[in-house]
Amino acid sequence: MPETHSLLTLFPINAILTGMRIDRQSSYSSATRRYQNNNTVYWLIGINIIVFALTNFLGFDMLVYYLSMIPGMVMRGWVWTFITYMFVHGGLTHILFNMLALFIFGTHVERYMGSREFLLFYFITGVLAGVFSFAVYYFTGLRGGILEDDLSGRIIIFHNTVILLGASGAIFAVELAYAVFYPDSIIYLWGILPLRAPIMVLGFTAIELFYSIFGLNQSVAHLTHLAGFGFAWLYFVIRFGINPWKRLF
Repeated sequence: MPETHSLLTLFPINAILTGMRIDRQSSYSSATRRYQNNNTVYWLIGINIIVFALTNFLGFDMLVYYLSMIPGMVMRGWVWTFITYMFVHGGLTHILFNMLALFIFGTHVERYMGSREFLLFYFITGVLAGVFSFAVYYFTGLRGGILEDDLSGRIIIFHNTVILLGASGAIFAVELAYAVFYPDSIIYLWGILPLRAPIMVLGFTAIELFYSIFGLNQSVAHLTHLAGFGFAWLYFVIRFGINPWKRLF
């Protein structure tokens, strides 16, 4: 396995949702909507699981470096990684909690938006979160890169290399969308503590801001999470003409 100097994963605060259940009370009925629901969330989850199996159990571990977003390699033309980084995960808990959140919140959001709009929303927010992260790393000097030895095929990680992977940026966007569509929904953290969906989103935002400002838990891309929230907010304003703040609170 190649040496990694800095592995930056998207491990979400969603981990605290273990044992969560939802009482969904939407004040915005979608019963009359004509959008088609093709269960896109299940396809996304399936693709994530397949990539995880390939990179962790089936001997294709080098694939991680060709799918993850590495700023130094983006500068060499690896622009496809702004999409593919969302389908790579660094460990079992990483993918477990991300896919759990995607299943819990994404199914409701897709049902409300329709599959086509949901896919557009998911990929635009996820890609833009990746682009934002790239810009931050570029201007802060965290570029690095990788090099493949033509003789041995061994991947060499340059010093100070950032490797961004995980679906959390897009999933944080989905969580905001859920709170906007179902502001009266009650979410039970650990199955005990009841929170309205907007309070959950506000809490996650505050936690991510705290970690970002004070530099805690550097293995997590907190700014990417916040970017997911931010671009989801802009998506509602620009595409739907909706101010999320008015619906959340």
